[in-house]
Amino acid sequence: MSVYLNNAATTWPKPPCVSRAVADFIISGGASLARGTASERDMKTLSLVLECRILLARRFGGFENGDPRYVTFCSGVTEALNLVLKGFLSFCSSRRSSHEGRPLRVLSSQMEHNAVVRPLRGLERQGVRTEFLPCDPDGFLRPETVKEALAAEKADLMVLSHASNVCGTIQPLPDIAELCGAFDVPLVVDAAQTAGALSFGNSFEKEGEPDFRAADWNLAALCFTGHKGLMGPQGTGGVLWRPDFAERTAPLVEGGTGSFSQVEFQPSDMPDKFEAGTPNLPGIAGLYASLLWLEETGVKTVERREREMGERLLEGLKEIDGAVLGGRSSMEGRLPVFSVNFREPDVFNKSGEFGEFVDNGVLADRLSQEGFETRPGLHCAPLAHRTLGTFPQGSLRVSPGYFNEPEDIDAFLEAVKRCIREN
Repeated sequence: MSVYLNNAATTWPKPPCVSRAVADFIISGGASLARGTASERDMKTLSLVLECRILLARRFGGFENGDPRYVTFCSGVTEALNLVLKGFLSFCSSRRSSHEGRPLRVLSSQMEHNAVVRPLRGLERQGVRTEFLPCDPDGFLRPETVKEALAAEKADLMVLSHASNVCGTIQPLPDIAELCGAFDVPLVVDAAQTAGALSFGNSFEKEGEPDFRAADWNLAALCFTGHKGLMGPQGTGGVLWRPDFAERTAPLVEGGTGSFSQVEFQPSDMPDKFEAGTPNLPGIAGLYASLLWLEETGVKTVERREREMGERLLEGLKEIDGAVLGGRSSMEGRLPVFSVNFREPDVFNKSGEFGEFVDNGVLADRLSQEGFETRPGLHCAPLAHRTLGTFPQGSLRVSPGYFNEPEDIDAFLEAVKRCIREN
């Protein structure tokens, strides 16, 4: 038996159409983007990439009626965030008068992944001021905290994870976006955990109104990855840009684009501006297939299924003696991503009390031997674990997905109890 419960790292299994699309591109497609003739293979590649941009722009509620030019492909959300943060702040720094004096100021939260934290720490060495705003013990960033920080002093940028990769807490993005708009501060969103997992789009949904539209919230940039909620292959992701923000961001990588070859400087036209080099075309083929699968299946259907698995797991974890959950205690305002530690029963005096925490690495290894895949440790988010009170030991992260069954959850809970007893 093998039960996969690590979907916060990458969703698995992928819909069967994804691997077929990757293989089909390599076997029967394979033309490089805008670097050939008008052959059938070349035109199919152009069409594939354009159609994938169109689906992503629609999926996330893009600007200019979903103009696909403002979708940039990257290797994932980490590259996307580096591109946006370093490119925008570099542009701002180059335009800043030497007499202005005030360093650039960036706001973020204490629940961020290292994909945000490390680029910002690197930018601090270049004189950028960063402030990681405090969150509640369950990882929630209060809008009033953001308002106070924005009102205290001029900020040049805010970057925020939509939902925690550690404990699943969803941030109040509409409220924070409204505040950033009121203070004229560009807001960049890390949607690694929510793209495809929450109802972002518009015309795809078969019921109700969309819950998320980047244009309605006036986001400066939405950074996403393709291999998590979007169900695509690893090595895919990108940025959805607000047009004026894209103009004010310098390209991080410069080189061949298959266009404007007579020009020795990076083109300013989109999408070429941020896409030097040959993109991951087999990956984009797989991502396009996964987007079509999501359109057919419905993100709300996926969301409901994952929520059902999450509710079953959450209730079961609460019933385990000695379990200490991080994040929210119900499924309200959270994804099915659970951060948990387990205390050892006091086996010496049989008092019924609990002792030290079970080592999460050891527990994860034992669970793996029984066929259950989880993730122990700090999950590339030490600031988040400090907020949750689980630093330095980290936690065991358990994240069910769309393809899990109720019996998977029940079997996992029994395995956890057994492993703790045998510890």
